[in-house]
Amino acid sequence: MQIFKKATNFDFIGKRKLAVVFSALLIIASIASLATRGLNLGLDFTGGTLLEVQYPSAVDLGEVRRLLAANGFGDATVQHFGTSEEILVRIAPREGVSGEEVSDRILALLVEQSDGEARMRRQEFVGPQIGDELRDDGGIAMLIALALILLYVVIRFEYRLALGAVAALIHDVVITMGFFSFFQWSFDLTVLAAVLAVIGYSLNDTIVVFDRIRENFRKLRKLGPYEVVNTSLNQTLSRTIMTSLTTLLVLLAMFFLGGEIIHYFSLALIVGVLIGTYSSIYVASTAALALGITRANLMPVQKEGADQGAVE
Repeated sequence: MQIFKKATNFDFIGKRKLAVVFSALLIIASIASLATRGLNLGLDFTGGTLLEVQYPSAVDLGEVRRLLAANGFGDATVQHFGTSEEILVRIAPREGVSGEEVSDRILALLVEQSDGEARMRRQEFVGPQIGDELRDDGGIAMLIALALILLYVVIRFEYRLALGAVAALIHDVVITMGFFSFFQWSFDLTVLAAVLAVIGYSLNDTIVVFDRIRENFRKLRKLGPYEVVNTSLNQTLSRTIMTSLTTLLVLLAMFFLGGEIIHYFSLALIVGVLIGTYSSIYVASTAALALGITRANLMPVQKEGADQGAVE
């Protein structure tokens, strides 16, 4: 059963100015949040000690924070993890004290406070040097991915389309990270992997649209650039929506049923897929049009003497 039995005829390009304003507002808000609030970096990037503790009943986070503050751990971050019976304690590395010693001291305090009912479920230790290396390597990986994508699209299409594709990818990455900054969701290695996956997803959708634009520029010779791009977006709309919907169904299942370990990973992908679907329709194509893409830019180059060779 097809969702679109008839060809759609939405005027996407006619709404490009509204889309530009909307995207600009989102990007400005994201950059402002990243500059002022920053990212709530997880233990992978900051280093330190992580301790997951389970209680037989709901635990009051305020009491746990007061207990830790009274015993010299006022900088510890305490939050529920999955249920109200489980808590996650994170604390930055301390000079001259090993992560294992810090974890043991905190666990002893929690066990004493709960009359021996608190149980440790997980503990992790990450050194600050390793955290800095992971953060730097992650940023470099993202820049390399964008550079290689730019090169690939230039080779496959044309530089105006390549710049449009990269503009859409930067748009998606900045806004996704802006959401994590504004809401202070935990940003760790799994979220970074999700952001890189968003780049791949958005690029795939953009490539499909660009393929159709190139094909229609060669077929629909009586139409101008705006009409060709609008027609191409309508022709690929059903594919774009079906791909996004099926992907979101899986991601929503991961978000609600996958547990806390992949909670922010799936959340980053959900935000990225929604923004990526929007950008493949409006940002990438609008940027290419703004750069002056025409039919002549996408026509195959005729080799000199090709026609004479064909006659002979």
